[in-house]
Amino acid sequence: MKIYAHIHKAPIRVFRIGRKRFWIRLKRDMLILKDALSQEKQETKDMLVTYKRYTKKQASREELAEANKQFGDLLKGLGLGVFALLPFAPITIPLVVKLGKMVGVDVLPSSFNNLSRKRKKRPEKLVENEK
Repeated sequence: MKIYAHIHKAPIRVFRIGRKRFWIRLKRDMLILKDALSQEKQETKDMLVTYKRYTKKQASREELAEANKQFGDLLKGLGLGVFALLPFAPITIPLVVKLGKMVGVDVLPSSFNNLSRKRKKRPEKLVENEK
């Protein structure tokens, strides 16, 4: 801490700024995750409606193909849910995702694939809050 105090003239202020930056980043990431989960929820509802229409022979092949794709995404999410129950989940889930990318297997559902692009683009709500 002494070295840190000599480098910065106001170490308490630097610490507070870093802590505030962390919380802002955490809030932004949680909002992005919330959007991805709400998108996944809506896609699952549409899938169930399509399957209901298929039982009445009212769904087209394209709609059924899209519903089957969403069902695969649902199974992917359930598979990751199993890892969430394991003891070292904050370590195992990123490890499984990273290994999946290395092998060429898509482990995350489709709504989570573009999270990195959303993370770089700042939501308007947070920009307004910072002003």
